[in-house]
Amino acid sequence: MEELFDKNPRIEVVDALRGFAVLAILLVHSLEHFIYPVYPQNTLEWMHILDQGIFHTVFSLFAGKAYAIFALLFGFTFYIQANNQKKAGKDFGYRFLWRLLLLAGFATINAAFFPAGDVLLLFAVVGLVLFLTRNWSEKAILITAVLFLLQPVEWCHYVAYLLNPAYQLPDFQVVEMYEDVAACTEDGNIGDFILCNVTMGQQASLLWAVNAGRFSQTAGLFLLGFYIGKKQFFVSSEKNLPFWTKVLAISAILFAPLYTLKEVIMDGDTIIRQTAGTAFDMWQKLAFTGVLVASFILLYQNRRFRSTVDCLHYYGRMSLTNYLSQSVIGAFIYFPVGLGLASLCGYTTSLLVGIVIFLMQIIFSDWWLWKHRQGPLERLWHKWTWWGANK
Repeated sequence: MEELFDKNPRIEVVDALRGFAVLAILLVHSLEHFIYPVYPQNTLEWMHILDQGIFHTVFSLFAGKAYAIFALLFGFTFYIQANNQKKAGKDFGYRFLWRLLLLAGFATINAAFFPAGDVLLLFAVVGLVLFLTRNWSEKAILITAVLFLLQPVEWCHYVAYLLNPAYQLPDFQVVEMYEDVAACTEDGNIGDFILCNVTMGQQASLLWAVNAGRFSQTAGLFLLGFYIGKKQFFVSSEKNLPFWTKVLAISAILFAPLYTLKEVIMDGDTIIRQTAGTAFDMWQKLAFTGVLVASFILLYQNRRFRSTVDCLHYYGRMSLTNYLSQSVIGAFIYFPVGLGLASLCGYTTSLLVGIVIFLMQIIFSDWWLWKHRQGPLERLWHKWTWWGANK
């Protein structure tokens, strides 16, 4: 028992989990060529089989789940910051609004090199829910989180369709906007590439998130992370083990039927796929996210596992820096504005490229944090957040 519960600051598991999420995002984006779907033609049969195996494995494990972990920890971080200010007799709310505005700026920088638009802009918008609920009770926060995670908008569309078969979902022209963004990417002009990404790409990303149920799920995950912070569930203690064990068991039990139901629903007509299908897709991904988070936290209590993934702790401490630099590196490697290697990299090669980028970032993170307390962008975000304040 001594090995299981030796001194382990809570922030370590949070940073390591955040590092795990950023690594997973990197691998998914690398396989997607950072949303530039150009791949080798006429590959050997054995390579094609290997590519498909790697694609399905990586996407099954991480697609839609890594972002969810990121969102969960965003809500938890808000709790830490708000609670620290509350202890000092201050309201963090309005300072948090300024922090969200800064986050939108970082999102714009990242989107300049990422044609699909950046999820950080979604975080900056949906983060308003944390401001509005910052003084709510634990029970009210949990109930509201569950309501958001139930995907009420999708079910309203679904019921409207059942009542009126002629009902149509709003058409935001997302496909057309992404086609225009892809054309700018293919053209290879750096100025048009950046301008198109930070304007039309960001707009398309937000509108896609509406159709994909991401707004509601993100709000729910933010509040769930806020609730977990209030309940101190990330604290490394024996009393919290049963909670994460239950999360693991319940999530694992729910995943299979939710996934199966999602697959069945996806065989329906277009409106049903885009409403009920979206809700079940979000739920099965949420269940698998629960499996990943609970498994990681339970394993992290063991010293041997913790030492094995120690690099994720440092990687997570520089999550913003590593996340943004991934897009810059990826654009340079794959896009016509850079080396233009997308057509030479299948899924297997792209996975190896992602791993190399990760190792480079680990080396840089270790070197930087040996000299500094925070990553370069983390330091800027912190400094600008408290600009003009007397903490």
